[in-house]
Amino acid sequence: MAKMENSIRKQVIQFCYDKSLNMIKILRTVFVIGSIVPALCMHAQDPSFSQFFSSPLNINPALTANINADWRMISNYRDQWIGPASPYVTGTVSFDTKVMQHKTPDNIENNFIGVGGMLMFDHAMSGVVQSTYASLDLAYNIKLSETDRYLERLSVGFGAIYGHRRIDYNRVTFEEQFTGFGFNTNLPTGESSLSNMKPYVSVSTGITYTATTEKTNFDIGVAAFHVNKPKQTFLKDENEILPIRKVAHSNFEMFLNERTVININGIYQYQKKASYFSFGGAAGYYVSNDAQALVTAGLWYWSANALVPYLGLAYKKFQFGVSYDLTISKLNDAARRPNSWELSLILRGVRKPSGVIPCPWK
Repeated sequence: MAKMENSIRKQVIQFCYDKSLNMIKILRTVFVIGSIVPALCMHAQDPSFSQFFSSPLNINPALTANINADWRMISNYRDQWIGPASPYVTGTVSFDTKVMQHKTPDNIENNFIGVGGMLMFDHAMSGVVQSTYASLDLAYNIKLSETDRYLERLSVGFGAIYGHRRIDYNRVTFEEQFTGFGFNTNLPTGESSLSNMKPYVSVSTGITYTATTEKTNFDIGVAAFHVNKPKQTFLKDENEILPIRKVAHSNFEMFLNERTVININGIYQYQKKASYFSFGGAAGYYVSNDAQALVTAGLWYWSANALVPYLGLAYKKFQFGVSYDLTISKLNDAARRPNSWELSLILRGVRKPSGVIPCPWK
């Protein structure tokens, strides 16, 4: 009788143990899928930068080669929400240059063609969800009118974007990989739908208007990305498409005196029922008599999200900027406040001195 009771007791314990393991596996799978899917949905929207003024090709293809130089190279790095949530890390490298800008010896900049490209990576959930992008941009910049007081230009741009998103299965485990003694990542995940995200190619277009005088510069433009609405086939949803991103932006620069220049700019973006705007300004001061070194400090407001103080330093062909997002959203109430940093580096190449108004992205 005692042996039978012990046998029954062991069976009950084993049954409860097996049920507990199954529940743990189910909860773990639900957690993983519930974490990945929102990240995929969030990343259906394009990455954005607090220093949008230091990432022109991500804003409007018409800004390609719209610069106070012959060519320009830019690198951006953003580390977002280090704290209560898994960080989002985004980085870019871009290059653009002018073509056919010296058609006549008497005019340095007539109509010209701008050619450029950008590479971008975007990681979410500490690298579980990884996205890579590559773009090729082309712009045609024409001179509308010129007088002794001002110059007007118009630029029309087009771009092609290649994008690919994937799951790094080495950073996550699934129910089917549980062996009873742990997780074996060499086993199949059982989530084949998450591996069916195919690359896409999308089209962008935009237009900008520029007016400059001896002491001022003004730009305004609009753009649209993913106008062909490419399909994104993940989670077996063939109807999932990448929504159009609509952008409007403007900037104004003016010399207050020989050493001080102010910059005011703003941007508005809308994509898939989500929108944001950022608006602010900065003041720059030439610390050297030869106008080679410019120190800039400013502040931007990112709608209902953050205040963004910015510090920049430009010396000859180099420009460096750093910013920090002071969170003002509900995330600021978390036990660990999120931290978001952003860095930008710009290098410009000039064959002849421009002698123009300093602009962050020009």
